[in-house]
Amino acid sequence: MSLRRLPVYILADVSGSMRGTPVESVKAGIRQLHRDLLTGPQAVESAYLSVITFADVAIQVVPLTEVSNFIPPEMDATGQTNYGDALRVLLECFEMEVVRTTADQKGDWKPLVFILSDGAPTDTGWAEYAAQLRNRRPANIIAVACGDHADLAALRETTDTVIQMRDMSPDAFRAFFKFVSASVKTTSAKVGSVGDGGAITLPPPPPGITIIP
Repeated sequence: MSLRRLPVYILADVSGSMRGTPVESVKAGIRQLHRDLLTGPQAVESAYLSVITFADVAIQVVPLTEVSNFIPPEMDATGQTNYGDALRVLLECFEMEVVRTTADQKGDWKPLVFILSDGAPTDTGWAEYAAQLRNRRPANIIAVACGDHADLAALRETTDTVIQMRDMSPDAFRAFFKFVSASVKTTSAKVGSVGDGGAITLPPPPPGITIIP
């Protein structure tokens, strides 16, 4: 029987408002996340990482890749915040990459998704894709509102789990990606034992990061 994977998708806002320190901090955070996961035997065995960036358009810059072969991507920040395209690409990736459970085999575990955005959608079609994600619940989605200008309402329409990170300093992003690493390790340990890949229990967030009720 093939190994059941834990797909982990990171959707990173790389619009113009993320230019400079914020996007560099996200890049450093993804590199740190990768290093951290390499130290976790269950994560190395089951977690697969993908990175989707979104600005004027959304691009899957890293397809779903096992942790040991993952190469953190380069990113540049420019343009608008096409949130709908990010959600559309995510849904397409689920269809193309995530193995479904059938009568003959058990598929992958329920994907774990982290969406980081510091602004409001500049496109008009995002609500349709947000509704698909909310209604179908194909993944455990954690949306992260970065800074004071992120659109909490749009993120809430996508998922029940929304995190506010007001501080956008390198230290804050470093702490956030440590939280991501802990979440992936916790989930991979759960599904690697008796878990069903359903709802997850997040580890406590670091100081300065609030889970919005």
